[in-house]
Amino acid sequence: MTEATVDVLVPAAPAVAPSTRPRWLRRLLGNRSVVLGALILLVFIAAALLAGVLSSHILGTDEFGRDVWSLVLHGSRISLLVGMSTMLLTSFGGIVVGLVAGYSRRLDMVVMRVMDGLMAFPAILLAIALMAVRGPGVWNVIVALSIVYMPRTAMLIRSTVLSIRELDYVQAARALGREDAAIALRHILPNCVGPLLVQGSFIFAYAILAEAILGFLGVGVPPYVPSWGNVIASGKNVIREAFWVSLFPGVALTLAGLSLNLLGDGLRDLLDPRLRVQ
Repeated sequence: MTEATVDVLVPAAPAVAPSTRPRWLRRLLGNRSVVLGALILLVFIAAALLAGVLSSHILGTDEFGRDVWSLVLHGSRISLLVGMSTMLLTSFGGIVVGLVAGYSRRLDMVVMRVMDGLMAFPAILLAIALMAVRGPGVWNVIVALSIVYMPRTAMLIRSTVLSIRELDYVQAARALGREDAAIALRHILPNCVGPLLVQGSFIFAYAILAEAILGFLGVGVPPYVPSWGNVIASGKNVIREAFWVSLFPGVALTLAGLSLNLLGDGLRDLLDPRLRVQ
């Protein structure tokens, strides 16, 4: 008796569609610090843009009868404007100074001694001195804080340039007759983007905090302009009777700084190969 051979058709496993997200985006969304920090920061940005719509009477009033919730919302506009503008100006200035100092040995000594001189002063004291010269104003605060924090970015870019300018591909570009400016912009600057992003997030947080300190001391934006520092300062005289006047802008300031520090830590973990977890 012959045994019949029966072919059993086993259904093939369904093909798994490859993810359409780029690898860098998957890694970015997989970092909890980046996601949490970005979400909190987006909430503050949305609140600043929609301050006129979201204004309501839910947090009480200050000693002048002004709504604290509205002051916090409109104050976020000034604080975020100062932080963002300071970050952009310090990044641009730091790139220019850092590239020049790191690539040119002749200018390195002169330029970096000026940066060392600026960093010799405590940041907030130097900002107060600059504001005393320029007077109160939003853009004066931005300029003062940009001068204060720019040396930190310049030194970071310089150290990155010093570690890259002697690599083989840079030497090959120099041997091919490329101009120094082209080598610096095309072959060196792209390697500075990662450290610059991380530093920029921290500068953003430092600038928001410094603006609040200047406003609290009365040397920042004018008192009639709502900012977190001004609102906290206005509530210090009635802290026992109406603690919420200073409490809520202080909480907003803390959350904004926390979000930017989380974002910076997450970006550092993603962009630094030595800290990257495979």
